[in-house]
Amino acid sequence: MNRIIVIGCPGSGKSTFSRALHEKTGIPLFHLDQMYWNPDRTAVEQAVFLERQTAVIEQDAWIIDGNYSRTKELRMQACDTVFFLDYPTEVCLGGVLERRGKVRPDMPWTEAADEEDAAFLDYIRCFRTVCRPGILALLQRYPEKHAIVFSDRNEADDYLNQYG
Repeated sequence: MNRIIVIGCPGSGKSTFSRALHEKTGIPLFHLDQMYWNPDRTAVEQAVFLERQTAVIEQDAWIIDGNYSRTKELRMQACDTVFFLDYPTEVCLGGVLERRGKVRPDMPWTEAADEEDAAFLDYIRCFRTVCRPGILALLQRYPEKHAIVFSDRNEADDYLNQYG
């Protein structure tokens, strides 16, 4: 386990899990949101985003946290291990609400405590029916990858606790 991707619905705790896994294993951690977004909330050009990911996946060991469907297969091809945080919608919505107003190492800006992005919340509400089937299909297309699917945070915590 040297090349790891962590995927799941926004608010599922991908970055939190990835940080904890990084701390336990020492494997370098990269956040896709940091590669994609500028501090002024504009996105980098797609070519730049792809270059940044390519530079990471060419390394011997990494943890990459994030979804970004357009480049998910690129990361899937390069990884040896996939963690899919497959949590209920309510858990993910709660995770997004809980992180508002907090400085996060995975994002180049801090959301206001009262900030509400209706389109983003709708994306989360639709994730299980719209995005999840694609993730499951991708996992089936790459059966040689070590895929670990957690259905709740306790399972993820138990996994991390095995590292002592």
